[in-house]
Amino acid sequence: MSERLRILITGFGPFPGAPINPTMPLVKRLSELRRPALDDVEISSHIFHVTYATVDRELPALIADRRPHALLMFGLAARTSFLRIETRARNAVTTTFPDADRHVARKGVIVPGAHAMPFGPHMARLLRAARATGIDARASRDAGSYLCNYLSWRAIEATQAEGGPRLAAFIHIPPLPRAGIMLPHGSSRITLDPLVDAGEAMLMELVKLARQED
Repeated sequence: MSERLRILITGFGPFPGAPINPTMPLVKRLSELRRPALDDVEISSHIFHVTYATVDRELPALIADRRPHALLMFGLAARTSFLRIETRARNAVTTTFPDADRHVARKGVIVPGAHAMPFGPHMARLLRAARATGIDARASRDAGSYLCNYLSWRAIEATQAEGGPRLAAFIHIPPLPRAGIMLPHGSSRITLDPLVDAGEAMLMELVKLARQED
């Protein structure tokens, strides 16, 4: 690769039902990694306000400004106890659950008549990389119908556009246990450090994949 590889890592802020979003500290830790293998990699990060308008406004602006070769995106799956490696984006938007600005989508689809869009075969390699750290990671075909799925859809669209990123990946993480708060039975026991380890492994794999795309 003749130019420096650029990776954009994203997360989300709080939203109704989730006053604390663990993607924020995860993205911060990953963006601050210092490893020899990343010496020639420019890593930037961004936290999206959890609204459809924000994604539509900021994702194209980020791509135009930072020109990432790959996107590594994280979101919170509040009722999941493991790492979910999303393999596709569904053509679905919830019409009942509001975004962080209390906006409710009027249509239940993103693009009328369109089918689900896959991220690509590279997600299997990210899944293997995450599992190699010992974390409970599983492939998922359902990214929901909220902002995580919506961002996934728009990111896949971006990879298909001229000048867009070559690769995109979306990972759902579970809630993190908090001191003094009893978790419901079956809730995740995964803490931030193992998430960072898995995130680093997936980042390293994405770097390899992006270089191969050159």
